[in-house]
Amino acid sequence: MPDTLNAALARAAGSPDKGLRFLDRREQATFVGWDEVFARAQATAGRLAALGVRPGDRVALIHPTAPEFFDAFFGANLAGAVPVPLYPPVRLGRMDEYHIRTARMLQAVDARVVLADSRVRRVLGHSIEAARPPLGCLTADMLPEAEPLFREVDPDALGMVQFSSGTTVDPKPVALSHRAVTAQAGLIIEWAVQHPEYTTEGACWLPLYHDMGLIGCVFVALLYPGSLTLIGPEVFVTRPGVWLRAISRYGACISPAPNFAYALCTERITDEELEGVDLSRWTMALNGAEPVAPEVLRAFQDRFARWGLRRSALTPVYGLSEASLAVSLSEPDQPFVSTCFDRDALAQGRAVPDEDGLEIVSVGFPAPRFALKVIDPAGDSLPDGVIGRVLARGPSLMEGYLGRPEDTARALRDGWLDTGDLGFFWEGRLYLTGRAKDVLILRGRNHPPHPVEQSVDAVEGVRTGCVAAVSHRHEGAATESLLLFVEHHKDATAVQRKALPEACTAAVREATGLNCDAVFVLAPGTLPRTSSGKIRRQETLRRYLAGELSAPESVGALKLAGMMARSALAMRKSRDGR
Repeated sequence: MPDTLNAALARAAGSPDKGLRFLDRREQATFVGWDEVFARAQATAGRLAALGVRPGDRVALIHPTAPEFFDAFFGANLAGAVPVPLYPPVRLGRMDEYHIRTARMLQAVDARVVLADSRVRRVLGHSIEAARPPLGCLTADMLPEAEPLFREVDPDALGMVQFSSGTTVDPKPVALSHRAVTAQAGLIIEWAVQHPEYTTEGACWLPLYHDMGLIGCVFVALLYPGSLTLIGPEVFVTRPGVWLRAISRYGACISPAPNFAYALCTERITDEELEGVDLSRWTMALNGAEPVAPEVLRAFQDRFARWGLRRSALTPVYGLSEASLAVSLSEPDQPFVSTCFDRDALAQGRAVPDEDGLEIVSVGFPAPRFALKVIDPAGDSLPDGVIGRVLARGPSLMEGYLGRPEDTARALRDGWLDTGDLGFFWEGRLYLTGRAKDVLILRGRNHPPHPVEQSVDAVEGVRTGCVAAVSHRHEGAATESLLLFVEHHKDATAVQRKALPEACTAAVREATGLNCDAVFVLAPGTLPRTSSGKIRRQETLRRYLAGELSAPESVGALKLAGMMARSALAMRKSRDGR
């Protein structure tokens, strides 16, 4: 199997009947075979070299899901440069925050040039003015004409830089070699082909700047090679039925998503939207990137069983950007496994089965060629049933955080990656209890935040998946307080909003036995999120304490026009200053 993306793309070009299928909002498909992806990337590589991009230079990419993203990504690879996918602005009411974070990311990787979609470029001016990439911010048609180019690269050269999600800290630039990302795609293929009905068709609505979408879907299709149907994330969020119809229409075998997506489908998709749909060929519905809720999996199974969804399809997995993606995977042809554990014992760091306890879904066994262990604060391995820090070792670990040797030294120790997550093994399977920095510390005991948050999702008036639970000790207080931040649904009435604190407190107490000391009801969109959509709990607390936790601004046509005019002025200033 190829050990560079350049070699993988050249090899896949020999399978022109396989490639990428793009669905637009009307569900009209545009197919681009791997041969065409290769040709377009070579053309872009030549134009980047003519612009002055050198081997090893970082090329930042800010594109929606479209063929142009791959022109830029693989074009940078074929020029010997290093693509850095960044997320486009999705919350226009948070543009000041977006510009600050984007400029920091561009500076962190020392981006030589930014390639952007023409519509996105119109609002990037302030980010570009702050970061000042030497070759500016360009669209594809602004690149100079040149001959196509294909450069061979060393497998140990950087193949891409992707930013960590930034759930607990600012996103860090994760440096991944060609060897690492191709090894990750290869081990997913190695795992998937164990399923007796595996096919080379996949479907994905995940953003391409995120490892689950790019590495777990695109690179897997590239290396096999197979075909992949791509849907814009903005299309999925507004019309989740498009995803299931695409899986049915093209017979997708493998398609991943985070937990919230399965909940969204269960709540929002109507029977009428699924007329003629057949989900029986969807044998691997991977669930990762955020805590897996057992009730969400069961509800999804029950809701879509009549359209052929198999009980064995839902497949919990665990991964992180520092490992390129997956470090553990459940059996590809078996129903998911969950176990109930005594809550008091968990709070004390032990896993004791209790049929009336907290149900936790297993994220499976170590991925092929990966090893996992759980350690105590002294670094010693812990036995099964004892909670500790999860470490991973395997063929797709990062080279490090680009330009951050101290952060790298903390994360990589003797070939092991400190994931920053807490968990334990039980009967050979891995169970996670949460991010170490997000653990709720209440009266000297540790509690995971996600059971608290998930317990209020069903409360009338709450936006599903828009809850943050944090613990905090106020100055002079004897113990920590449990604070719950809840976004209300946009259609919630004044009466429902007023009742939310009491209703949420009751739901948390019933589900977890914990008592909320304060419940804050927030407007939709108030909670800070990572680029992949995860709630940033500690940032929520920081903003609350600083008096900065506020709803996004409303952006109408007039305000958008002004935003674009100011962006154009900032873009001109960035050019004049180079």
